[in-house]
Amino acid sequence: MSVPKKTVRRSLLITSATLLSLSVTAVGAAPAALAAPSAPSASPTATPPALMSQVGGARLGQPGTQVDLAPGVPVLPKDLTARSWIVSDAESGEVLASHNAHWRLPPASTLKMLFADTLLPRFPKTMEHRVAPGDLAGMGSGSSLVGIKENQTYTVHDLWLGVFLRSGNDAVHVLSAMNDGVRKTVGDMQAHATELQALDTHVVSPDGYDAKGQLSSAYDLTLFARSGLQKKDFREYCSTVRAKFPGDMAKNGKGKPVRETFEIQNTNRMLSGDVDVPVYQGIAGVKNGNTTNAGATFTGVAERNGKVLLVTVMNPEKHEHNEVYKETSKLLDWGFQAAGKVTPVGELVPPKSAQPSGGTSASPSASAGTAAHSTGGTKPVASSTTAGGASGVGIALSIIAGLLVLLGGGAYLVNRRWPLPDLMRRRTRP
Repeated sequence: MSVPKKTVRRSLLITSATLLSLSVTAVGAAPAALAAPSAPSASPTATPPALMSQVGGARLGQPGTQVDLAPGVPVLPKDLTARSWIVSDAESGEVLASHNAHWRLPPASTLKMLFADTLLPRFPKTMEHRVAPGDLAGMGSGSSLVGIKENQTYTVHDLWLGVFLRSGNDAVHVLSAMNDGVRKTVGDMQAHATELQALDTHVVSPDGYDAKGQLSSAYDLTLFARSGLQKKDFREYCSTVRAKFPGDMAKNGKGKPVRETFEIQNTNRMLSGDVDVPVYQGIAGVKNGNTTNAGATFTGVAERNGKVLLVTVMNPEKHEHNEVYKETSKLLDWGFQAAGKVTPVGELVPPKSAQPSGGTSASPSASAGTAAHSTGGTKPVASSTTAGGASGVGIALSIIAGLLVLLGGGAYLVNRRWPLPDLMRRRTRP
């Protein structure tokens, strides 16, 4: 018996990254071998290493630009200067194109996506916390701050707004204190990165502040964003343009104490706009960063015509104002034009817990990757493609059938669409 389309649209949305990622991984061919990342380097080199992790596909471990050009596929923008970038389909997990995707570089505040994905489920947003002096200890000099004061009380909701909108290291340290300290939080983040198979990442500080050996990659940052976007609160915070934040205590006209507020605005210029960067059509977050060692970094998610894309850009060599957003915009524009036309060069792998029993990190483009070509610069070359539709569909059907049995005889329908379109309609409303 066929299921009406209307019923499918109203089916239960299972937002677990485990189930979503499992259904994504099912569609593909043979798995690729995983390459263990090298030990963290105190000072990353100016050129990508010849050997990088192959998580997500062999081609993603190759230096240079990876893309399959074919008739009808638009060419990549010619003026990209970032050391590393990646364009992927947020829902299917397909990597449409990349450049040094696994190059381990300082992440700056984009690492806060991992912090949020790790800690968000632990505290209800209405929970209140009075800030002790020790909560703000250990912040790096020149840290970005939202303006948290000692001996003042904030809700968890307030603190997360401070993390996402102002990239406040003070908010990160207070939440870390609530999580039994920075050291434990760093350990929790590292464990979660390992679970997400973000093996390029080495966490030293929870706020992304420059620290010896603190590294991630465009690939890993995209995994963090994709996992975080499964969470409703994460989506809400990363898409908020401006909000009121608690300030000092004052007295009203009747002499009663009241809490003043001040406005904070999201530092993500693709979301809030700037003189040289308009608000990007369909943007919904995710997180930006900028430090001395990392330069500018950014991961953005946007929806257009039913497609949801993730783009991560790390450290553009062109030091113009808002360059990281300009290059992200160009890659998103390219991705929306290329989606459905370009052959993927890799995939975003699922968490370890989503792997089939006895399985490894599958990469549907690994076989194609060995036959295709890459280039060491930003100008891509056309690559050959391989067909593998029938076998991939068979594997997908088998795994999905097993999953339905596991869930109780097929009682649930898994909606693989993330509920981002509703968020977009709210964002674009005048």
